[in-house]
Amino acid sequence: MGIVKMGVIGCGAIAQVHHIPNLSALPDLFEVTAVCDVSRGTAEYMAKKCHVPQAFTDYRELLAADVDAVLLCQSDPKTQVAVDAFGAGKHVFIEKPMCFSWQEVDRIIAAHEQAGTVGQVGYMKVFDPAYEVALREVQAMGEIRFVQVNHLHPDNGLHLRHFDVRKCDDVPQEAVTALQTAQRTADLEAIGDVPKYVNMAFHLMAGSMIHDLYGMRTMLGAPSRIVSSDIWLDGRAVTMTLEYPNGARCVASWVDLPNLWDFKETLEIYGDDKRVLVGYPTGFSRGILSTVTIQGIDDNGVTYRQEPAIDWESAFVREIRHFHDCIVNATACRTPVESAKADIGFIIDVIENYKERMLTPS
Repeated sequence: MGIVKMGVIGCGAIAQVHHIPNLSALPDLFEVTAVCDVSRGTAEYMAKKCHVPQAFTDYRELLAADVDAVLLCQSDPKTQVAVDAFGAGKHVFIEKPMCFSWQEVDRIIAAHEQAGTVGQVGYMKVFDPAYEVALREVQAMGEIRFVQVNHLHPDNGLHLRHFDVRKCDDVPQEAVTALQTAQRTADLEAIGDVPKYVNMAFHLMAGSMIHDLYGMRTMLGAPSRIVSSDIWLDGRAVTMTLEYPNGARCVASWVDLPNLWDFKETLEIYGDDKRVLVGYPTGFSRGILSTVTIQGIDDNGVTYRQEPAIDWESAFVREIRHFHDCIVNATACRTPVESAKADIGFIIDVIENYKERMLTPS
């Protein structure tokens, strides 16, 4: 197999801005043969715009069509579709969040193992050229003393208005009801019956802050302890303090600032004599590069500051190239579905930490 026949399930913003255009721009690697969305108008629009021969509203029809692999970027939860896709023998790329609960994780992993196909999670930031530069620098550092994450997130609509993203108002009510029921079931499995603001914070961590969490895990390993966690701004902000096995601390915050244009997401790693700072653009952008700044003291005691040039290929393109490589050349997947278990479990642990301290009667 050289060219992978691809089906895309879910034709929302991330599919329209990145995934379908990127797949179409790699004709030697992929052929998009089918798209699917519960909105018939959206599915047919994307099929016409991107010259895709088939458009469906039922994902099971897409799985029965001529596709080797599927990319899942529909509304969450994606669990049942992922399980059915593996059951159909397809290679599966699952946009983050893969799922929400331990039960869902186990179902997806079991289906993946039984299928024996490629299962990749859309953890695109570990494929970012800037992240890879930073990872090499951090691996060459001595003891890490402090880590800081700041994720200041405006409303996505501020950036999406610069793209031709279509959304048709024709989703059947039964599809909306089924999705709401599945979402509620997944939430209860994951974190139980909690106040609305806690549930909101859980979803912002699972849907957005997860980029920061898996990036830290890949670079630094898992923290040994959640020192504290706080949910504030009516569930629109989370701050946590983490401890690592060597005693280092990480302070990580995600804050919703809906009307502020300037998206800010940074990862900062500090050692005794070196620091590495990574800055990311919003995921809803094209051609805006991430940045890396390296500061330290050389062997002569001279302070230096470096800002390496970053490769222009986007993280989204690099991760989908990797998916192809895993399918065609049996390359080991860098972000397998099994790896998501640690991140989903960690987010649940953060919520449990908060519940024990703030919601349990004394």
